[in-house]
Amino acid sequence: MGVCQFLVGGALVKLQKVNQVTLREMSNSTCMSTSCLLNKQTTMKYLNLSQPEDKVQCMYVWVDGTGEQLRAKTRTLDFVPKAPEDLPVWNFDGSSTYQAEDSNSDTYLYPVALYKDPFRGGENKLALCETYKYNKKPTESNKRHTCVKVMEKAKDQKPWFGIEQEYTLLDCDKHPFGWPKNGFPGPQGPYYCGVGSDKVYGRDIVEAHYRACLYAGIPISGTNAEVMPAQWEFQVGPSEGVRIGDDLWMARFILQRVAEDFGVVVTFDPKPIPGDWNGAGAHTNFSTKAMREENGLKEIEKAIERLSKHHERHIQAYDPKQGKDNERRLTGNHETSSIHDFSAGVANRAASIRIPRQVAEEGKGYLEDRRPSSNCDPYSVSEVLVRTICLGE
Repeated sequence: MGVCQFLVGGALVKLQKVNQVTLREMSNSTCMSTSCLLNKQTTMKYLNLSQPEDKVQCMYVWVDGTGEQLRAKTRTLDFVPKAPEDLPVWNFDGSSTYQAEDSNSDTYLYPVALYKDPFRGGENKLALCETYKYNKKPTESNKRHTCVKVMEKAKDQKPWFGIEQEYTLLDCDKHPFGWPKNGFPGPQGPYYCGVGSDKVYGRDIVEAHYRACLYAGIPISGTNAEVMPAQWEFQVGPSEGVRIGDDLWMARFILQRVAEDFGVVVTFDPKPIPGDWNGAGAHTNFSTKAMREENGLKEIEKAIERLSKHHERHIQAYDPKQGKDNERRLTGNHETSSIHDFSAGVANRAASIRIPRQVAEEGKGYLEDRRPSSNCDPYSVSEVLVRTICLGE
C-alpha cells in the first residue's frame, strides 16, 4: 500500500506501507471507524474520473423494517430522470431488512421523491422509495402509503410542516463524540448555540450535512448546537403535505452518509444519555392556510382544543415503539412535558404544545408540537396531526 492518511486524536498521521494488520490493530485499539482509516484522497481519484454522458447512477433509499433505519443501493440508468415516476420499480431482499421471510423475500421499491446526489455530483440522483410486499401491499414500515391519502383529503387547507430534528453524535464505541472517555463534560449551560472547541463537538459534520442538503434540494432551513454537548439540530421545512416526510427522511439519510465519511455515528435515540442531560426530539411546527391568515390565532386555539382530546393517540404515533422510547424523554424535566398529560402555553417549552410568542403577538402563524421523538416517522406524525386538526377524526 502507499501513504495512508487518517486522524488520530485530531492529528493527521501518515503511515508508509501500512498493512492490513496495522489498520486492524489501530481500529480495535481506538474504536475508530474503519472508514476513517481509508484514504479519502484515493477515493476522490476515482470519483473524479469522467462519467459517460449516457450513464447516471441512482441510489434508491428506503426505510427498513425497524421503521427507524435507512437502507440504500445503486443502479445505473441510461437516461437522466426528471421525476420519480421516470424511474423503474426495483426490488431487494426483504428478508435481510426485517421486511420479508426467506421463502418469499423479494420486496418492491417504488420511487416517490427525487433529489440530486451530493456525494457523486453531476446528474446522479438519490431516490426515496416506498416499500411493497410480494403481493403489492405496503410493508408494515411503509407509513407513507396512508399519509398520502390523508394529505389528499386535506389539501385544500394547505397543511405546512417544519420539523426540528435533534440528534446526537457518537464515537464508534457509542460514547458521545468529544466527551471524556472516563467521565463527563461540564454540566449543561454553555453548549446550546455554543461556539468554541470546548463548547461544541462535530461542527464539521454539521456544516457538511447542511451544504449537502442544500445541494440535494432539501428545504433545510437552519441548524444549531443543542443543549447537551455532541447534540445538534437541523430544521426542515416548510414542506407541504407528505413532502415533509420525504424531505426529512432524505435529510436523515444524507446526515448518516456524511457522518460515515467522518467515521462518526449518528443516533436519533430520544434519550441517549440517562440522567441530567437533555433528550432529543423532533419538534413539529404545523399550520393551515387559515392559521396563517389574519385572526389565525383563533384557528390555532381550535386546533389545540382538538389535540387535547387525542393526547394518547398522538403519543402512540409519535415514536416507532408507540411511546416506549418517548417515555424516557417526556418526563416533565429538561424542557419537556409529561408523557401522561396534555398541556399548552405561549412560549412554554415545558408544554405539549407551544404557541411561539411572536405568533401570539401577531395573532396568526403556527403551533409547535413538542411531543414527537427524535426517531419518529415523520409520515406518522404529519398524518395524525392532519387527521386530528384538519379532518376532525
